[in-house]
Amino acid sequence: MTTLGAFIRERREARRKDDPSFSVRQVAERIGIEPSYLSKVERDIGSPPSEETLERLAEEIDVDTDLLLALAGKVSSDLQEAIRRRPQLFGELIRELKDMPDQAVLRLVREVRDGEW
Repeated sequence: MTTLGAFIRERREARRKDDPSFSVRQVAERIGIEPSYLSKVERDIGSPPSEETLERLAEEIDVDTDLLLALAGKVSSDLQEAIRRRPQLFGELIRELKDMPDQAVLRLVREVRDGEW
């Protein structure tokens, strides 16, 4: 499994091939952090960035925020709040879903979202 830093570096470098503005320095400036800090993040040195920084970074390199948070070992604050409101139900739900195929989970999500349940 890839690390948070390796994933960020890979995505940033992939974007940099087509757009030179995706250098460490320029990305860091756009998301409001020091280039040296982004460099350390990409090398998995130190603690992972805050949720807010990861949200800005996810938007900048065009990846899903929940994916970056998961790679950082974090859960978004809105999901934490939802789990805190019904911890037993969400715990049971996640345990039931963890081994299901992606397509089955996506089908369930669509059914709940579209009200077809």
